Amino acid sequence: MFSVVFPGQGSQKIGMAKDFFDKFEIVKKIFKNADDILGFPISKIILDGPEDKLNLTENTQPAIFLTSYSIFNVAKKEFGINFDKAQYIAGHSLGEYSALCCFGALAFEDTLKILKKRGRSMQEAVPANEGSMLAVLGSQLSVVEKLIKENVKDCFIANNNSPQQVVVSGLKKDIDLFSEILNKSKIKNIKLNVSAPFHCKLMKKATDNLKDEILNLNFKEINNPIISNYNANSSISGLEIKNLLVSQIEGRVKWLESVKFMIDKGTKNFIEIGPGKVLSGLIKRIDKNIGVKSINNENDIKEIINNV
Repeated sequence: MFSVVFPGQGSQKIGMAKDFFDKFEIVKKIFKNADDILGFPISKIILDGPEDKLNLTENTQPAIFLTSYSIFNVAKKEFGINFDKAQYIAGHSLGEYSALCCFGALAFEDTLKILKKRGRSMQEAVPANEGSMLAVLGSQLSVVEKLIKENVKDCFIANNNSPQQVVVSGLKKDIDLFSEILNKSKIKNIKLNVSAPFHCKLMKKATDNLKDEILNLNFKEINNPIISNYNANSSISGLEIKNLLVSQIEGRVKWLESVKFMIDKGTKNFIEIGPGKVLSGLIKRIDKNIGVKSINNENDIKEIINNV
């Protein structure tokens, strides 16, 4: 059995989906439709940059979704891959929206618009340059939680990505202090190139700004259960999924727990659809015996056709 996963912020790069855009008319139509819906050339930012515009959170989120959605549609409509057989679907943060749209729960236009607003709201929840995020490498969640509790009150676990990768959010001054503490303990850590402290209580303004709009989204019945970042459990209920998407804004991304849930329920192979191979790498670190395939180009699609 296989499950399908979609990447989140941090996977973007200029030119993602360019091979698909150049070769497949369906992608050109998807990109043009997105430009019309958003009222500005998001396609040009994806294909040509500049990087600073692509990395603006309000552009990054719809851009990654648009890339994932395009690749998914090429694989499904041009190559006939039957993703409906997926045991579960999941996505990392904004990737949950990609999963819901690709599998028919959310309309394309609604997904683009809510991600544009989600990105802007998360960006503006904390004043510019006051928030920060830090990846802690080589230490388990319990170790990082203990260090935070003992040393820095206002740092928060944002992502539990793998047994050896935990991401921490907070105000820049607190993240800087925590980084110093980790360095003294000889624990490797890397400050992330983000401009806001995502997935922690500092995102409350974003929750307040987005809650009603998310709850009012028009959901169609979902056939493939989605695994929520927030509770690492499966759901097919539209109302439950919407409430989980609201909670996800301030909540921890439980990626490690989500992948383990799918594996424990019988998933033997994962297909990552979207730019990069971040999730594929994380899944392999969670369980090296699990099959993982990323779709980044046409050859990747051809390689998985016989395995779906």
